[in-house]
Amino acid sequence: MLSLSASADEGMWLLPLLQKMNADPMAALGCRLTPEQIYSVNHSSLKDAIVHFGGGCTGEMISDKGLLVTNHHCGYSNIQALSTPEHNYLEDGYWAMSNAQELPAPGLSVTFLKGMTDVTDRLNKAYETALKKNKNAADKEAIAEKARQDEADAIRAEAAKTNPNCTFSITSFYNQNVYYLIIYKTYTDVRFVGAPPASSGKFGGETDNWMWPRHTCDFSMFRVYAGKDNEPAAYSKDNVPYQPVQSLKISLKGIQDGDFAMIMGYPGSTQRFQTAAQLDKMLALNDIRIDARTLRQDIMWDAMEADPTVRLQYANKYASSANGWKKWIGMRQAFANLGIIDREKAEEAEYSAWISGNKKRKAAYGEALSQIEDAVVTTKDAGLADTLLNETVGRVEILSFASSFSRALSTALRSQKDTAAAINSAIETVARQFKDYSEPLDRKEAVALFGSYVEKAAAENQIASLKKASQGDMEAFVNSLFDATVYTSEKKMKDAASKGLAAFILDPTYRLLVEFSNKANEIIPIAESKDEQLAKASKAYTAGLLEWKKGQPSYPDANSTMRLTYGTVKSYEPKDGVLYKYYTTLDGVMEKEDPNNYEFHVPAKLKEIWQKKDFGDYAMPENGKVPACFLINCDITGGNSGSPVMDADGNLIGLAFDGNWESMSSDVMFEPDLQRCICVDIRYVLLLMDKFGGAGYLRDEMTIVK
Repeated sequence: MLSLSASADEGMWLLPLLQKMNADPMAALGCRLTPEQIYSVNHSSLKDAIVHFGGGCTGEMISDKGLLVTNHHCGYSNIQALSTPEHNYLEDGYWAMSNAQELPAPGLSVTFLKGMTDVTDRLNKAYETALKKNKNAADKEAIAEKARQDEADAIRAEAAKTNPNCTFSITSFYNQNVYYLIIYKTYTDVRFVGAPPASSGKFGGETDNWMWPRHTCDFSMFRVYAGKDNEPAAYSKDNVPYQPVQSLKISLKGIQDGDFAMIMGYPGSTQRFQTAAQLDKMLALNDIRIDARTLRQDIMWDAMEADPTVRLQYANKYASSANGWKKWIGMRQAFANLGIIDREKAEEAEYSAWISGNKKRKAAYGEALSQIEDAVVTTKDAGLADTLLNETVGRVEILSFASSFSRALSTALRSQKDTAAAINSAIETVARQFKDYSEPLDRKEAVALFGSYVEKAAAENQIASLKKASQGDMEAFVNSLFDATVYTSEKKMKDAASKGLAAFILDPTYRLLVEFSNKANEIIPIAESKDEQLAKASKAYTAGLLEWKKGQPSYPDANSTMRLTYGTVKSYEPKDGVLYKYYTTLDGVMEKEDPNNYEFHVPAKLKEIWQKKDFGDYAMPENGKVPACFLINCDITGGNSGSPVMDADGNLIGLAFDGNWESMSSDVMFEPDLQRCICVDIRYVLLLMDKFGGAGYLRDEMTIVK
């Protein structure tokens, strides 16, 4: 099934299959590394320098003292959490000048891949044996699935005997047609080393997000700590910098159009095996998200512009919301411009014709497409309703505080019988969230979001109290709710604690939460009612596609497992008469500067460095300019943020941080002429660290290649 040839630039390739599938094409493009140097279980290799950062991004080790670099937007929430109005590391930047000044980042972890092993045959054999043994049982499939899970448990147990301090995942690929045992090791003592101010790390803001040309110095640095045995350990002042098996060398050689480039990282999710019906539903769900987030973000932005404290409190909330929002807008446009759904329908017609010509194929795959469509159509309205509910009512923060309190209280009551103590414990859990909360902003959002839900929800999905409020004065209803509730501050909650549990569960916000939850519990079972049918049909459909396209490039959808993608440095033509050069420079930062626009502020010190041309060895020798960002045609998606961009020898030349606007349909179809990965040049990163941040001592840890 997997003996397929590889394309030069498309594909998120599985590391254990590089020798079989990618060695020759990579070498033909100019790669000078062997697959064993990239991925090895028995020897150190490049994969040992790559980490899953915080569970949603990628990072890489750049010294033998645990120094790690990733994107600024990947460290954004951690930097924001460490910031205060007095010490605003997000706005002002920060650089630790010694290990002692590195700031612990609670809750942050990094995970190393130790190895991947194909266990498909073992799991399938267990399933088939149990199925055959119980062929007359009414629940034979359930028995067989239990046997598969038991075998998976046995595989994990075997791996645990020889891999201490690791975790073990049985992960499916190709819609449950292939399974791998994946072994990970996670470190939880991670400390913030430094980052440029947001004016550089997020230069261009949402205006430039997903756009080219780009001038964002999107990086931050952290350090991984371990116990004295170099193994994972909880935070302790006695921990020492982790010594990685391998770290990346830093290249200052620069890049040229056509140079080989590759990326290793943890792409999150793609949909390249979905049908036209599924894609149509996806767009409909995205439309709901776009409308709701537009409403909320406009209110949030106005509040952030008016008050620096609110800007700090909501910086991460806004960025997290807006990133998906803009991508979905671009996706809708790209789908239309490129005819994505019509192309998918045409492929499905060809696929169906291939199936119909063979009895065996018809028996194996013939019903898959119709079953997928039935599952999608049957559950579409409920899925839309669930999304609307969560993107509007579910975004009002006092409801999330009430929900957090309820969950924390239930947990506390399971471990202690003293209700008063349990209440206080639950309050402490919620209180941490008030640091980044503005009640006036939440009120404004509630008026708009409650009103939007009532306006758009079908009659059967209305929440009674909100429907009633909409018939009068929604703003008055919201103000009454916020005035009466205890879920707007730690002080209110602590004051209410003396009145006992009734003060919390009879609270108007809690009662609204109950209505919200009851409505969700009506909708979700319908939305999920065809999940089993959809999973089985998708498995059959994907298996059929792989057989139909045998001999053509194929790789599984992204699923947050480590992948490799490769291609070249490359410009592109977005439309007739327009050519986008493959790199930008610091000059472009100065050209974009707008002191009246928060997204395009330029720090005075950076302007001084630029004016004096104090670039050190970070400038391009051919023109004396500092490179900012560059383009490659590698295949990436969300989760690849922070991934190392490496040259033909595996040296670090930049960090991947974005895709381009013209290819926002790339999670579904790769467009070789248009799809580009936007990367920050490592020389710009080092300039900001060294010349701007004054942390040049960190360079001494690195291995520099010139």
